[in-house]
Amino acid sequence: MTTRSEIEARFTQAQTRLNPHRRQLVQAILDSPSETFFLSSRQLAHRYRVDPATIVRTIQALGYERFADFAADLRQHFVTRLTPYQIMEASARVKGTVTDHVLHTLERDTENLENLRAHLNTAGILDLASRIHGARRIGIIGVDLAATLSSFLAYGLLPLGFAAEAPMGSSGNLYHKIRTLTNKDLLIAVSFGRCLKETVDAMLRARERGVPCFGITDTETTPIARHADYVLIAATTSPAFTGSYVAPLALCNAILVACAHIKPKRSLAILRQSETEYRSGPRWYDEVPDSSTDRLEAPRRPRRRPTVATS
Repeated sequence: MTTRSEIEARFTQAQTRLNPHRRQLVQAILDSPSETFFLSSRQLAHRYRVDPATIVRTIQALGYERFADFAADLRQHFVTRLTPYQIMEASARVKGTVTDHVLHTLERDTENLENLRAHLNTAGILDLASRIHGARRIGIIGVDLAATLSSFLAYGLLPLGFAAEAPMGSSGNLYHKIRTLTNKDLLIAVSFGRCLKETVDAMLRARERGVPCFGITDTETTPIARHADYVLIAATTSPAFTGSYVAPLALCNAILVACAHIKPKRSLAILRQSETEYRSGPRWYDEVPDSSTDRLEAPRRPRRRPTVATS
């Protein structure tokens, strides 16, 4: 199942607006994203021995108003197409100290988070929260690193009284869980980039059973976005070979807050049931005093200095 990136989709739609030379130029850029995604328009022109104006007119023919937008989609194309090794290789090719690489990664995390905030699909979050309230059970599917997100979201829903589960283990266990879902339940599938086969297959099987399916992914062109009934987007672009889950985690937090505040009285009533345990139960670590040091020694009286008689 091959996913077209946003820039590939634009390239396909713009075929009639591009002459053969410009089509070759765009194809060459897409074929070498690890070597081109970090270049400026002038550097890109120098690499392919064309005039900078040719680069500008070409990306305008693709439907981009600014080179920055084209570069962002090219970066996304790079991240979703290449392996962790190639991402690390491209990152290592950029000159700088270890500190520079660390700071650059944090800058990308911040950009992803700011992008989520600027384009937050509040209506979609509220819709998902309402469906969670109306569902009998909620299955949250995430595999490999995405399993951390699915587990976090399921764990956060449980204290609010929702029958949420993030199935772990083999693909067989995953599919068995899917077979127990009905149209009264809800499936949330979490996967990014090209998307993992197990996650997409599980969602497709759930849809065949009439289960409403929500997707959490990083672009509107991923298999999750194409096959889910509803989708929420959070970018994962990063020079780190693992990708960045800062924005998806923030999105999960937003979903949990929406679920809690749609019906605050219900949430408070359920959370109040565990209030005593949270305050003084055996849940928290308590330092046990060492028996060898718990006996206090009696304070010693200061010695008086002997009085010396003088004559």
